[in-house]
Amino acid sequence: MSSILTSLSRTVIAGFVLLVLIIFALGGNVSSIELPFLFRWIHVMVAMMWVGLLWYFNFVQIPSMSKIPDEQKPAITKVIAPTALFWFRWAALFTVLSGLILAVLNGYAHQAFTLQAPFRAIGLGMWIALVMAFNVWFIIWPNQKRALGMVVVEPEVKAKSARVAMLTSRLNTLLSIPMLFLMIVQSHNTTWFVVAS
Repeated sequence: MSSILTSLSRTVIAGFVLLVLIIFALGGNVSSIELPFLFRWIHVMVAMMWVGLLWYFNFVQIPSMSKIPDEQKPAITKVIAPTALFWFRWAALFTVLSGLILAVLNGYAHQAFTLQAPFRAIGLGMWIALVMAFNVWFIIWPNQKRALGMVVVEPEVKAKSARVAMLTSRLNTLLSIPMLFLMIVQSHNTTWFVVAS
């Protein structure tokens, strides 16, 4: 078992194998899996990675940086942060893409994007998620490259870029709270937003 758990790729593969075993053990019929369900599962998986990393940055890494001695900070800025940002931005992209595919497959993409009832809640959640993804790719990532020294800039530009990246990341944390609520409430209680129809 330790040979599986000491390798991330083997751990992930084992997770998928375990899933298949559970499906068969419960009498599941893999051939009956519907495309919308498959994309919902993918959407939730990559969204967990995206928001999980967003919250990691805001609840763990950013608050901890001032407590780390200067000589140890390169471990974060040169190794951990660039890797986390790689997964963060790609998880954001795949969350948006899988969500759009899911909305199209389920036939509510147009109604959601135009905020029509009964898809107003998920539509607003989708718009918020698009703003968040835009922030990741076009504000946080370019500024983090400067802040982490991946792009060489003057010290004052580096400091300003770090602040812009942090504030935008905090904005995304703020937006993640209503976004997640709106995404979930749509499938559980469609009467919440009927009054506004």
